[in-house]
Amino acid sequence: MSRGDCVAMEPRAVGVSKQDIREQIWDHMESQNLADFPRPVHHRIPNFKGSYLACQNIKDLDVFARTQEVKVDPDKPLEGVRLLALQSKKTLLVPTPRLRTGLFNKITPPPGATKDILRKCATSQGVRNCSVPIGLDSRVLVDLVVVGSVAVSEKGWRIGKGEGYADLEYAMMVSMGAVSNETPVVTIVHDCQVVDIPEELLEEHDITVDYILTPTRVIATDCKRPQPMGITWSKGVTPDSCPLSGEETPVVLLKSSSHPKAQISRKMMEKIPVLRSLRAREQQAGKDVTLQGERQHLPEPGRQQAVPLSAGRRPLDTPGPEANSMEATVGSPPGEGAPLAADVYVGNLPRDARVSDLKRALRELGSVPLRLTWQGPRRRAFLHYPDSAAAQQAVSCLQGLRLGTDTLRVALARQQRDK
Repeated sequence: MSRGDCVAMEPRAVGVSKQDIREQIWDHMESQNLADFPRPVHHRIPNFKGSYLACQNIKDLDVFARTQEVKVDPDKPLEGVRLLALQSKKTLLVPTPRLRTGLFNKITPPPGATKDILRKCATSQGVRNCSVPIGLDSRVLVDLVVVGSVAVSEKGWRIGKGEGYADLEYAMMVSMGAVSNETPVVTIVHDCQVVDIPEELLEEHDITVDYILTPTRVIATDCKRPQPMGITWSKGVTPDSCPLSGEETPVVLLKSSSHPKAQISRKMMEKIPVLRSLRAREQQAGKDVTLQGERQHLPEPGRQQAVPLSAGRRPLDTPGPEANSMEATVGSPPGEGAPLAADVYVGNLPRDARVSDLKRALRELGSVPLRLTWQGPRRRAFLHYPDSAAAQQAVSCLQGLRLGTDTLRVALARQQRDK
């Protein structure tokens, strides 16, 4: 497609919003039959005819040739990049959709995988079936970030589908130390998605792109705008948020922040377990992670942030003030020797840990099980959840949890049956 075919897509200069630009792009791609499966493209990162050709252009970038570890979003139009990364034997990290069960999945093709198998691994089905979760404790160093976009400008300004997940993922990677402001960001779009975007629409949490790949062009933006520098949990200011379609966006702008950071809403903390886990890690590191309206419930700055061990010794069958929402039993979990898929193993408990210590930690992270089986002398416990999905979510949320100075081992119980 020539640049002239995209003139109609230039947004109006007066009173234009991000959502106006999104709607223009989506409408144009549908009306001109530029979209590909899945359709309609509205409220999506649009897949487009020629996406595979656009993805091939990444082979011409030195940043791709040099990279060892690449993070590629799970969007359909980026499937070709995921395949190229696997064929090039690079470490491929793909965010879990909507961050439901964690931050990353590492795609792990079977030994001796053929091109057809690699092609399947690059699809959404492959992300589900041929991957292992990467916890916050993993030493991830991402060399290249590839994101989907609804619209992008030649200056590097980017507009996503309006839910903020790409911005949130980037901010979390910064907090993990996985990326820096020097990590290049690439996006893959149709030519008609390259439009002028007024700079005043950019917010501090918005990521920008260094390279734009289309079926006909490779655009180096030379963008100098700083990338988001991490997550701000609370600043005591009124956020400028823009919910779309009645759903709260996960990232909101902090106008008083001296550095671009993403602030987390309380609603998204409830939806995204890995956020709760990251928050607990940063709390243990002594950072102020209180959300607005929660300051009265969390320790004051400067106090020990790790989950403390109880000073007193209370009988295990005596419920404490925090024992009103989960049942604790002592001994073997039902059916030991054949753990259920909905059970979670917690190991490496401190020798002087009490069941109340673990209960408190589970509440703070929002991962309260239906029942807890305590095996203190064996330095382990089992958490019983209603189904396997809840158990997997708990495993992701509890990665990196410490009691006192000890980091706990957390895994699905069925994976620990021989240990």
